Amino acid sequence: MGPLDLVALTALMERTSGIPEVTIGLIDGPVQTEHRDLAVERLRVIAGSTGASCAHATSTACRHGTFVTGILFARRNSVAPAICPDCTLLVRPIFAEGTSGSEHVPSARPKELAQALMDCIGAGARIINLSLALAKPSMGGDRSVEDALDQAVKRGVIVVAAAGNQATLGRSVITRHPWVIPVVACDGRGVPMDLSNLGRSIGRRGLRAPGHGITSLSTNEHSLSLGGTSVAVPFVTGAAALLWSAFPSETAVRIKLAVTQASLARRASVVPPLLDGAASYQLLSRLHAAR
Repeated sequence: MGPLDLVALTALMERTSGIPEVTIGLIDGPVQTEHRDLAVERLRVIAGSTGASCAHATSTACRHGTFVTGILFARRNSVAPAICPDCTLLVRPIFAEGTSGSEHVPSARPKELAQALMDCIGAGARIINLSLALAKPSMGGDRSVEDALDQAVKRGVIVVAAAGNQATLGRSVITRHPWVIPVVACDGRGVPMDLSNLGRSIGRRGLRAPGHGITSLSTNEHSLSLGGTSVAVPFVTGAAALLWSAFPSETAVRIKLAVTQASLARRASVVPPLLDGAASYQLLSRLHAAR
């Protein structure tokens, strides 16, 4: 069973490939925008302090940004999952290209992340993908991230974030925020990967998604396989984008509800349920019909 089938996204992808009005904010590394498998006419870049484009195509930051972009936004005939290629992608680079290749999830400082969140919200993102971890949290920095996430709530912008790869029980300033959807990585059977962080807030509000041996775009003409929670996040982001494309008049609250509550009834567990794109579509269809 492939990763898209595991989380029942195949049928949803047959219904829609997205619409340009659904804009996804990708806070990540810079993206190799010249890649032949990316629809650059619907890709926009907001320059951050790290620069807008890949200065070094072989850097970890550029490879990571391009890889995650491929899961969300590659052309459907490419090697990548290519969940919603007809949506609009707003890339906000945040990782420096000197990021160490030993890091499972590249990291960002809290105040830099807060600014990137506000940039994406201001530019019209409806969903924000955070395939990252926070470096050197601080009281002031954490407060700025919380304020930016509060703005996402007010503006109706869904935020999907990696639970983290430290194999710990707990939460971060990102995953503890009640509006954020934390994502845990699972293997091809749906079993949580040992490296994934778990916790009460993650189990209560989050989801599991494929994060083992996922193939997507690299910065050259070859494919690349990676794993971890940062790889799992765009499966949930993409599901939300497809649902919003199928029901463009729906609110962020109802899209988020459909994505997170369509699985089996939640238990008091540190392990979140598996994403189920088909069940999410059915739930949203019922909610939409009842309006």
